[in-house]
Amino acid sequence: MILVNFTDFEQVFSMGDDSDTLMMLVWILPIILFVFYGQRIQLWVTSSELKKGIKKLDSFRDKSRTELINYVRHNLNAKDDPVNKIDKFLDYFTIMPVDMDPHGIVEKVRHTVRSREDYTRAHMLSLSPEMSELELTKVQTLLELASSLQMIHKIVNHMFLTAKKQNNYPLILPLQMVFPFIMEQAVAMKDAIPAFKAGQPVGDGIGPMVVGKMMLNVQKETVAFQTSFAKSDFEGRTLLLLKAEGPGSTVGRPADALEHVVSDNKLDAVIMVDAALKMEGEYSASVAQGFGAAIGGIGTERFQIEAIAANANIPIFSIVVKQSVKEAITLMTKEIADTADNVRLQVHDMILENTEPGQSVAIIGVGNTSGVPQ
Repeated sequence: MILVNFTDFEQVFSMGDDSDTLMMLVWILPIILFVFYGQRIQLWVTSSELKKGIKKLDSFRDKSRTELINYVRHNLNAKDDPVNKIDKFLDYFTIMPVDMDPHGIVEKVRHTVRSREDYTRAHMLSLSPEMSELELTKVQTLLELASSLQMIHKIVNHMFLTAKKQNNYPLILPLQMVFPFIMEQAVAMKDAIPAFKAGQPVGDGIGPMVVGKMMLNVQKETVAFQTSFAKSDFEGRTLLLLKAEGPGSTVGRPADALEHVVSDNKLDAVIMVDAALKMEGEYSASVAQGFGAAIGGIGTERFQIEAIAANANIPIFSIVVKQSVKEAITLMTKEIADTADNVRLQVHDMILENTEPGQSVAIIGVGNTSGVPQ
């Protein structure tokens, strides 16, 4: 029997000269490998993950395009095969005005965006001249979803291929960091298609839903493009109600509508009801109150509303319903829909707290009014 002295560490851990050389190579070779090829290895690992995501984006893009084409073919009396015209629309782009001199930039942006909207509407209508306004708004929304998914895929794929072409790992890092957020947006857009096709309410429609309920049994009129107006009374106050015309998929033009209302009425307050993106950790369908114009988009509508309020010295109050990106553009959840009555009560409380009898308040339901009548 061979006895080992465990107090002699050299005897315990000694593996002979050959083993020492082998262990040294095992440790040194990976270090040398990572020194010279570390970036390529990292690029390969990261690329494999991103490639899977890009394939998903590609499938989302194809699905949205197919859904749009099938909807036009099966639901509308199209004069010709819509494929070529739709493909042309999907590749359309918008060049924003030069902003080197910021003076007047808002008007330029508004003109550019509205010109594109009018152009798209006219050419979508050319697919089927007998198309109703409701169907036209649906097709426009489906086109926006499809074109957005196509643009997302193009940009992500461009960044990915550029990094691979240059074998540049740092170049792919920014894409890797933002990719989960991009996928969240893309998945939300893909999942939004069925709701807009069916003309169902989406989470962003909570504002129009609240104001739409306040418009029930009241005479309504159109005061701006795809925007409805109604007048009612509450506790001695005059309520001037504004929302996009439902049940079409549109956000209307609330700023133009408010400008029209202000020109004919003396307002003492404006209350805006809208959806808002919740932060991580916040509960969905939670309600919050604030001050200022609660409206999203590229900023032209908010700028116009703020300018109107500032010129007339009108305070703007806001009530928002928190929700995720996906909840905002997909079928409205029961939790969000159930907040409508609570929000309406909060609107009434806000009116009583900030106005006196005999005064007038404009209440604007901001958001996409798909599936929400008035």
